[in-house]
Amino acid sequence: MRLVAINTLLLSGLALHVGAQTPAPAPRTRPAAAMAFTGHVTDAATGEAVPGATVLFTDLKQGTATDGAGNFSFANLPRGRFGVQIRSLGYTTVSLTVDTGAGQPLAVKLTPAATEIGQVVVTGVSAATEARRSPVPTTVIDRTRLNQTSGTNVIDAIAHTPGVSQITTGAAISKPVVRGLGYNRVTTLNNGAKQEGQQWGDEHGIEIDEFSIDRAEIIKGPGSLLYGSDAMAGVINFLAPEPIAEGHITGSATANYQTNNRQQGYSFENAGNLNGLNWLARGSRKVAGDYQNRYDGRVFNSGFNEWDANGYVGLNKSWGYSHLTFSTFNQQLGLIEGARDSASGRFVRDYSVAGALVSVPVANTGFSGYELAVPRQQINHLRIGADNSFILGDRGARLALQVNYQQNLRREFGNALDPAETSLYFQLRTLDYALRYYLPEMAGWNLTVGTSGLHQQNRNLGQEFLIPGYVMNEAGLFGVAKKSIGNLDLSGGLRYDVRRIGADALFLDTDGRPTTSGAPDSETKFGGFRSTFKNYSGSLGAAYNLSDRLTVKANVARGFRAPNIAELGSNGRHEGTIRYEIGQSDLKAETSLQVDGGISYATDHVRLTLDAFENSIDNYIFTRRILNRAGTDSMTVATAEDPSVGVYEYAQGRARLVGGEATFDVHPHPFDWLHFENSFSMVRAHQLGVSDAERYLPFIPADRLQSELRGNFRRQGKRLTNSYVRFQVEHTFAQNRYFSAFDTETATPGYTLFNAGVGTDVADARGRTLFSLFVTANNLFDVAYQSHLSRLKYADLNYTTGRMGVFNMGRTVSVKVVVPLSFK
Repeated sequence: MRLVAINTLLLSGLALHVGAQTPAPAPRTRPAAAMAFTGHVTDAATGEAVPGATVLFTDLKQGTATDGAGNFSFANLPRGRFGVQIRSLGYTTVSLTVDTGAGQPLAVKLTPAATEIGQVVVTGVSAATEARRSPVPTTVIDRTRLNQTSGTNVIDAIAHTPGVSQITTGAAISKPVVRGLGYNRVTTLNNGAKQEGQQWGDEHGIEIDEFSIDRAEIIKGPGSLLYGSDAMAGVINFLAPEPIAEGHITGSATANYQTNNRQQGYSFENAGNLNGLNWLARGSRKVAGDYQNRYDGRVFNSGFNEWDANGYVGLNKSWGYSHLTFSTFNQQLGLIEGARDSASGRFVRDYSVAGALVSVPVANTGFSGYELAVPRQQINHLRIGADNSFILGDRGARLALQVNYQQNLRREFGNALDPAETSLYFQLRTLDYALRYYLPEMAGWNLTVGTSGLHQQNRNLGQEFLIPGYVMNEAGLFGVAKKSIGNLDLSGGLRYDVRRIGADALFLDTDGRPTTSGAPDSETKFGGFRSTFKNYSGSLGAAYNLSDRLTVKANVARGFRAPNIAELGSNGRHEGTIRYEIGQSDLKAETSLQVDGGISYATDHVRLTLDAFENSIDNYIFTRRILNRAGTDSMTVATAEDPSVGVYEYAQGRARLVGGEATFDVHPHPFDWLHFENSFSMVRAHQLGVSDAERYLPFIPADRLQSELRGNFRRQGKRLTNSYVRFQVEHTFAQNRYFSAFDTETATPGYTLFNAGVGTDVADARGRTLFSLFVTANNLFDVAYQSHLSRLKYADLNYTTGRMGVFNMGRTVSVKVVVPLSFK
């Protein structure tokens, strides 16, 4: 009960803090009474019971599983109308809204199907919504798919989703790109709360333990209604497992090995639920050496190591739930520079010899361990939060509150003469909140109002300075609505945000150390500024079910994004882009208008979806090179790392992106075990009113076609269940539409990768799963390729081969074993 008291105090304190910004309080209602709720799940085709099916009340975070006779029960659900999801591997997920106080058992019939056409998404504009009935294009990637898809990091694992790509810097760093937009234009959520790191940088990845993710939800399009600025391109929400069934204590042990870079991963989880007291604790470890490919051999300094821990403890009762959450992500990784010896073409390593810097070629025999060299990076991300949902009355009204404290420490070590020196050191501290009131359903309308915001401070603690220290405050008010009228689903809403950012002035002496203003020979590094951004966002859409199989969708959304600190105030050599960047403090906020249209056709044996979009962005922020006084060449500056670095400044213009995704899946009868899945993604991105060399936006992913043939086998004998085998062809087309001005980008040839996988659950004589095995082979034929969005594509020229930059990872085989544990 102390936990409830703590979170109640947090709620009271936040209400005082937001004051007039919060919605009007709900009328006084009596607490919800606890209700018993039971049901039965059967196979629609055979009438047989479906044991082990998951029954989940998504908005209540209460779940259970059916027993051997297909029955399930909840002892203390609140009275009201709530969404429930029933799913089992190999069946179409059923999503219903039920009245828990009706006193009638729930009878559910599951239909065998190849595709998850009933998946529920909780990241949308209101409460949990069936994905196919949401006007906003949405994709759900569940734990089964994540296990069957091998990746070196969390973004790598979801980057095969249609419309999603990644900006990569080796095996450890990947940044999500949704429909051609990335960085601060994509909001990443950790269990529904914003993940706040240094998202503006190429070298800055996503600080989330991949083993902790139960599923990922991806919204493609402006998601600013619930999350404010920085969700212009979309939202990616990484969700942890839901609380387990009452009266159980379980766990799991996971081990993974990947051959290419000798990557090892281990994770241990324990979860329990005793009389409503539930918890989850997980610890994970990853370590990887240098990866290799056919052209480069071993890529020097591409390894990493990682220690993570995360979980929660809380109560689930008839009044709702209250959880205290925590996570700590700790990673060290090498930063690949790609410098080479001109005679041999080998990568070089810098050493300190008698106080002098010496570059020595590294032989392939020097790559056998897990050692990291300079330059390297260390990231420590700590999150402590409170996640609460309170049931108000017996009509389904809820008040949800999330409060999180985050600290992101990012150190870069770049001095080979003093490897312990922190060249760059950012300390980012964030306190964020989100308060939402879900009103009772009224005449079929589901309304949600709320407020969210944050207080953030960033400090420079290193020897070098790229961005100024700053303090940022933002707050937003929103209201969203959803209504179903027969086969028509309507949703939309409005939001208004205010963001204020104040950057500190910084003056340096002749040795490059901070000094006071007006000191002799002082130089102004950052002038300091104060900026305020106010804007609104909105969305309105509809999905209409022409039949049980055919659905059409349309949505129009206005998004916005306030400039980030690098765009406003940077003044230094940006390692990730290999150039000197100068920010502009007078930049305006980006605003976008995106129109989406889609159609989906789904049966038990065929699924076809077509999604198209047009996104027009005003005040689009990009970098352009500064010319010399004569206007004949670009300006350069000398830095400690490079005697001639191009100087770029941030500017604004108008941009237009059009494109879409198409998927076609076949599950032929009578070969119910066979699946043929295909997808195609494309984006065309232009800058308006500029020269031909600048007309294409930089770093836009190439068109991509994917085809997968998969066999799913429910049971093979008494010991093997849920077996599968898959073969995938992934063709990425040549990208000849690139930002050619100032040598910013070059064209990228197309390439084709072949992937394969096989796996099964292994059971004991009583049918209980002993372990699950997943074997995946990526890039089977060891194709040497460069992704158009790889930063390493622009590393040094190899004079012995004539090839520019560093290539992506070659063939790798991943072996993963998951062992379920049961303690009660």
